[in-house]
Amino acid sequence: MASPRAVNGTVGIHHGDNLDVARRLPDGAFTLVYLDPPFNTGRTRTRGVDAPEAPPEVSDEVATVSRRGFRGQEYVSLRGDLRVYDDRFDDYWGFLEPRLIEAWRLLAEDGTLYLHLDYREVHYAKVMLDALFGRDRFLNEIVWAYDYGAKTRRRWPTKHETILVYVKDPERYWFDGDAVDREPYMAPGLVTAEKAARGKLPTDVWWHTIVPTTGRERTGYPTQKPEGILRRIVQASSRPGDAVLDLFAGSGTTGAVASALGRNAVLVDANPEAIAVMTARIPHATLLPTP
Repeated sequence: MASPRAVNGTVGIHHGDNLDVARRLPDGAFTLVYLDPPFNTGRTRTRGVDAPEAPPEVSDEVATVSRRGFRGQEYVSLRGDLRVYDDRFDDYWGFLEPRLIEAWRLLAEDGTLYLHLDYREVHYAKVMLDALFGRDRFLNEIVWAYDYGAKTRRRWPTKHETILVYVKDPERYWFDGDAVDREPYMAPGLVTAEKAARGKLPTDVWWHTIVPTTGRERTGYPTQKPEGILRRIVQASSRPGDAVLDLFAGSGTTGAVASALGRNAVLVDANPEAIAVMTARIPHATLLPTP
C-alpha cells in the first residue's frame, strides 16, 4: 500500500528589504533559518581604518553586551580587531551582522541556523558568530563539494562552499538524522550487505552537483542552490508543520523544498527578478504585503 502523499506546506513571499521584514516578524517563530547571503566576491575598499564602533543598525544593547568568545575577548573588541586586520571587513559585516542578529531573535528555542558562505568570508563569519552567539552553540561546519565549471591551473581549483550551523539551545535543538536521505557508502565492501543497501547518514562533507544546466529544477536564477542541499537541511532540522525562514530567498529553493516536505516557509528578497522566479516556481505561494 502506497504511503499518503505529504501535504504541501504554505509559502509566504515578502518583496522588500530583509532587515525591515525581519524586524516585523515575531520572536522565536522559526525552527529553521537558512541564510545564503551574497558572497562578497568583489569587495572594494570604501573605508579607512579608524576606531572600532558598533554598526549603526545594531542596537547599543547588543553592541555593548560582553559576549565571551574567541580568545576570551569581548565581542566588540574582537570586531574591532578584525576591522584593523582588514579594513574591508566592515563593508561586508556591517551589512550582514544586523541580519544575523535578527535571524537569531527569530529562531525558536529548539531551532537551528544555517549560514551558507564561500571561502572569502567564512573564516570571518566563524569567529564572529562564536563571539556573537557563543562557541557552545556552534554545531557543525558543513563543506559542500562539487566538481563542475572552469578550473584554474595556477592553484588548487576552488570547488566547495561552507555552511556554518548554530543552534539556539545546545540541549534542546531538533535534529533527525533518520529523516535525511541516505547516501551510498564509498567502500560498500567494508560494511554488511544490509548496511550497504540502506546507505549511510551523510557526514559534514556533502558531495553534490550544482544545479544542472538542463535540469528540471533549473530556474535560470544565477545563485540558485540545488534542491538536494536544502532537502537535507530541512529534513534534518525541522519537522512537518514547522516554520522555515529564508531571508535571502533568491530563486526560492528553500520554499519549494520546505513546502514539498510539509513545512511552512517564509521567503524574503528585495530583487524583483527573484520575486518573479519564486512566484512562478511555487504557484501556491502567497505574495505578502511589503512592511
